[in-house]
Amino acid sequence: MDNEQLKLENQLCFPLYATAKEVVKRYKPYLEEIGLTYTQYIAMMVLWEHKTINVKTLGEYLYLDSGTLTPLLKRLESAGLIERNRDSNDERNVIIKLTPEGAKLKESASEIPEKIKQCLPITEEEAMTLYRLLYKILKNK
Repeated sequence: MDNEQLKLENQLCFPLYATAKEVVKRYKPYLEEIGLTYTQYIAMMVLWEHKTINVKTLGEYLYLDSGTLTPLLKRLESAGLIERNRDSNDERNVIIKLTPEGAKLKESASEIPEKIKQCLPITEEEAMTLYRLLYKILKNK
């Protein structure tokens, strides 16, 4: 029995997975220049926007759990880019704050989005369509 639905080429998940890996791979040389991994970079983008945030909220923004975030945040803290402190009102709540060094790194990262746009073979209109479709999936979980 030939089951068409189980062919890799007929799966939506595969091109999403493979494309995500390819896009992250294209970020790598630019991120190496500023000393970040891709996951650290997206965490820093949230911090550059919010300056201070709790771990739970950061995880919600990034679709990451605390088991993934904790080692990532420890490395960012060791690099002097963030500070982590327990909330004085609720010890279970960890607050992350951008350091001056972390804020300064934003300038070094500012050209990365444009560099990535240049290396992707899609138009601005196609990128916006893809963005809307991907967020439609993410928001409908």
